[in-house]
Amino acid sequence: MKKRLKFLDRFLTVWIFLAMVIGIGIGYLFPSVSAIIDNLSDGTTNIPLAIGLILMMYPPLVKVDFKKIPAVFAKPKILLLSFIITWIIGPLLMCALAVLFLSNHLGYLTGLIIIGIAPCIAMVIVWSELAEGNRELTAGLIGINSLLQIAFFSLYAYFYLEIVLPLFGINGLSIDVSIAHIAQTVGVYLGIPFALAILSRWVILKTKGEVWLNSHFIPAISPITLIALLSTIVLMFCLKGQMIVSLPLDVLKVGLPLIFYFGIMFTLMFFVAKYFGADYRDNAALSFTAAGNNFELAIAVSIGVFGVNSDQAFAGVIGPLVEVPALILLVRVINFWKKKYYIKKRSLS
Repeated sequence: MKKRLKFLDRFLTVWIFLAMVIGIGIGYLFPSVSAIIDNLSDGTTNIPLAIGLILMMYPPLVKVDFKKIPAVFAKPKILLLSFIITWIIGPLLMCALAVLFLSNHLGYLTGLIIIGIAPCIAMVIVWSELAEGNRELTAGLIGINSLLQIAFFSLYAYFYLEIVLPLFGINGLSIDVSIAHIAQTVGVYLGIPFALAILSRWVILKTKGEVWLNSHFIPAISPITLIALLSTIVLMFCLKGQMIVSLPLDVLKVGLPLIFYFGIMFTLMFFVAKYFGADYRDNAALSFTAAGNNFELAIAVSIGVFGVNSDQAFAGVIGPLVEVPALILLVRVINFWKKKYYIKKRSLS
């Protein structure tokens, strides 16, 4: 089993890019298939995608020992670092990149800003798990980010679109997003897998015990993450196969600032956390939480406010299409940095 996992991890980038190509091919060659999938929606939530995301996050969350999450709050320095970089530097950086790259395209610019004010609460679980990050810290951070999004997303949207953009000589766009709308999106993509994981652990610990949970149940459900991840990628790219092929330059326009954003945020958090003494597992959790974004919320808000065919919704959809390959490459980067800055350092001491 150990060799098989190593094989999957080693070629995971290949599987992801293959899933992207298959998705684009299906969407472009068989538009009726993508139309059928697109119709399986409830409001702004695509049901097959939601199921894929929930299944993808369920196994890593089952591995979380929820009794250890309160210990996260015993690390105030780490929480403060995460808050400053994720909630202050991150939105400012995305706004600056959007203005720099897309100042002549207000719709895409606005879409990127909406992405920037929604830190990651979903797929970060998968990236952190692949990088062997601290599960409890990851779960604690996305829980905090979820509450902060419900409380401050609307205020952030007003601040950046109505106050910051005019400072750059760009007329902002008013946006009115209810707390209930945000809470619904967070509840679907995070609340459901969290609740299922907590219930599973509670039932199994009561009936079978911790040894059976760790030695039988978790190994049995672990492959679900990879299967659901690849299936979700095929679905995402299938839904936008026609768009990607017909508007490749627009995909690049939106994708380029996102690539810079992921790389800068990830690198900044990693080296700042390392400077302040975070161990590798904590650093991996912090870095992936800082680098990712809640595209589910950004897409839902953009569609709800500006419409399904708006440039803002287009930018939101391009987000995860860029994030998936970018963050899987960052998994490789952090594994290299682990050997260079942590394992090597430990062996010398």
